[in-house]
Amino acid sequence: MELSITHNGPVCVVAVRGSIDGSTATQLQQEFATHLQGPHAQLVIDCGALEYTSSAGLRVLLAGMKDSRRLGGDLRLAAVQGGVHKVLQLSGFTGILKIYPDVGTAVSSYGG
Repeated sequence: MELSITHNGPVCVVAVRGSIDGSTATQLQQEFATHLQGPHAQLVIDCGALEYTSSAGLRVLLAGMKDSRRLGGDLRLAAVQGGVHKVLQLSGFTGILKIYPDVGTAVSSYGG
């Protein structure tokens, strides 16, 4: 898994490339924790290059959402592709996480 972090105003955009699984989920969780300590409680996860997520990845996304909401922000997904979208649907996460067609729309959804 490779991560790339950018900021669009108060929104932290985390681009994820590869897979989130038991061996990489901790890295993503640590990245969330780092940015949630700063002024960026509004997170967008760019899933355009995310090929796979396991249940460990789902747990990290859920924890990130809860932590960001506790701090007055949120966690939103963007550009979710085929297999990952199917995992989110089957696990019921499409009803929990806000999903947008692209990063720009997800960032704009924060309204700032």
